[in-house]
Amino acid sequence: MATPRSVAFYTLGCKLNFSETSSIGRLFEDAGYAVHKFEEGADVYVINTCSVTDFADRKCRKTVRRALRISPHAVVVVIGCYAQLKPKEIAEIPGVDLVLGAKEKFRVLEFVDELSKSPGKGLVHAGDVKEANEFINAFSFGDRTRSFLKVQDGCNYKCSFCTIPQARGASRSDTIENVVANAEKIAAGGIREIVLTGVNLGDFGNGTEVIEGLKPKKEALFIDLIKALDEVEGIQRYRISSIEPNLVNNEVIDFVADSKRFLPHFHIPLQSGNNKQLKAMRRRYKRELYADRVAYIKERMPHACIGVDVIVGFPGETEEDFLETYKFINNLDVSYLHVFTYSERANTLAADMEGVVSVEERRRRNEMLSILSEKKRRHFYEQSLGEQRQVLFEKHSNAALMSGYTDNYIKVELPFDESLLNTVSNVELNSIAESGNVLIS
Repeated sequence: MATPRSVAFYTLGCKLNFSETSSIGRLFEDAGYAVHKFEEGADVYVINTCSVTDFADRKCRKTVRRALRISPHAVVVVIGCYAQLKPKEIAEIPGVDLVLGAKEKFRVLEFVDELSKSPGKGLVHAGDVKEANEFINAFSFGDRTRSFLKVQDGCNYKCSFCTIPQARGASRSDTIENVVANAEKIAAGGIREIVLTGVNLGDFGNGTEVIEGLKPKKEALFIDLIKALDEVEGIQRYRISSIEPNLVNNEVIDFVADSKRFLPHFHIPLQSGNNKQLKAMRRRYKRELYADRVAYIKERMPHACIGVDVIVGFPGETEEDFLETYKFINNLDVSYLHVFTYSERANTLAADMEGVVSVEERRRRNEMLSILSEKKRRHFYEQSLGEQRQVLFEKHSNAALMSGYTDNYIKVELPFDESLLNTVSNVELNSIAESGNVLIS
C-alpha cells in the first residue's frame, strides 16, 4: 500500500477524547500528513470512540459507514473506549482496517504506516487494559477558542454501571510540572481558556508511570495542581470539568472562589438523589453530602453555575425512588442537568441486577428531568439579567452571529463582529432570546 498522505478524525464522547484526538492529529501532521475535515475525504480516517451508552456504540458503526461513503478506499482506524472493550466486534464491521486499544492508540501512526490494506477482518491490537499504566499527556489545540487539557486518566472507582475502568485502566496522572508546561504552550498559541479534563479529575496525584519515566510527587494533589496553574501567565480562564462530589472539598471550593483565573462553574455528578440507589450504584457519597457541597459553593459564589449528571432507570429504581430524585434536584440550587438513560453494559455488576426498568419508563423519566433541566437553566439565566459578566467570544453555527460563555457558563449571542473573536470582554446581560441564549450589550 502506498503511504497515505491525508488523515481525518471523528471524535465521540467526552472532552478527554477531544484532547487525545487533537494530540494524535499533531503526530500525523508532524509526520507530513495533511489533516482534512471529515467531509473533505482522506486516505486515513481515525475514529475515537466512547462507550458510555449503547448510542455511542451505534454511532461508531454509523461513522465508519459515513467515512467509507466519502472515501471508499480509505484506511479506517477505530480507537478509544469502545475499541478497548469490544475490539473483535469492531473488527467485524465492514471497512474497518485497524482497531487499537487504550495502550496502543497513541502508536496509531506507527500501525498505520505498517498496515497493508486488505479486505476482510480488521487487524486488532488491544492488549489487557492493565497494561495501560502510563500517563500520556494530551491537549486540544488550533480548532477551538478553548483547549481541553488532559491531566488525569483512568479510574479506581468501581461504580456498578460503569465500564470506564475496563476501557481506560487504573487512575494515573501527569506531573504538575508537565501540566504547567503544557498550559504555557497553550497560552503561547493565543488560547484564552483551558478546560481541565480527566476520567476522575479530583483524583489527580494518584497513579503509576508518567511518559518519559516521571512519577507524580506524592504531595501533588488536585488542589496543588490548580494553585500552580493559577500562576500561569497568558491563560485568562480555567474551567474544571466533571469532578466527583466527594473530591470537590471545601479547600477546592474556597480556592476557586478566591482564584484569579478559575471560573465559578462546577459540574458535579449526582447520578441519583436516592441513597438506596446511590448504594446500589456503588457511589462514594450520600445525597446529604451532595447537598452540602452545592450549598457551600453557593455560599461562597452565589453566582456560580452548577451542572449535574443524573441517571434514570437504573435497576431497582421504583417510581418512588425516581420522584425522590426529582424532588431532591428540584430543591437544589443547580443550573442544568445532563440526563442519561441507563443502558445495560456488559461485564458490569448492574447488568445482572434485579428490578429492570422498562425502556418506555426510562424514556419517560428522562423527559421529566430534561424538562426540569430547561427550567433550571432558564431560572439561572433570568437571575443573572442586568449583571455585568465577562464573556469569551467565539464563532456561532450561524455565520451572522457570534456567541460565547460568561465566566459562570451563561451562553450569550450577538451579531457577528470579527474584532471580538477570542477576546474576553465585560458585557451586560440584557434579555433571553428565542434561542434560549442571552442577549448582551
